[in-house]
Amino acid sequence: MAGSGKVELEGGVLAEALNDLFTSASTMIKGDLQGTNNLLELLEKMNLRVAEEYKGYGDVASGLRVFVEQLKAKNGSFDEYVHQIDLIEKQVMEFEVVISMLDKYVSLLESKVQFAYQNPSS
Repeated sequence: MAGSGKVELEGGVLAEALNDLFTSASTMIKGDLQGTNNLLELLEKMNLRVAEEYKGYGDVASGLRVFVEQLKAKNGSFDEYVHQIDLIEKQVMEFEVVISMLDKYVSLLESKVQFAYQNPSS
């Protein structure tokens, strides 16, 4: 029976050691899972913050889109005026050519008149 008591004593020590091992492993796994859970909560908070930030950017982008559409509409209404200005510019250039020709003709007439006054033929 002495041998049997020794086996029971060793079995009790082994059971206690195994119990400590499993308790420690369980505590370690719980700690690891808690750390993972904390990281996931932090990630969720960061995602919410970023979503809130980008929501503001979305509102700004939407406002800018409306503004650009208004500018395009205004630009379209100016196309007619730009066309009219181009036509006026073309006419002005044509008038400048005519004025230049008239200026040369007037200079020629002026020189003929001066010559006629300087050399009277009568």
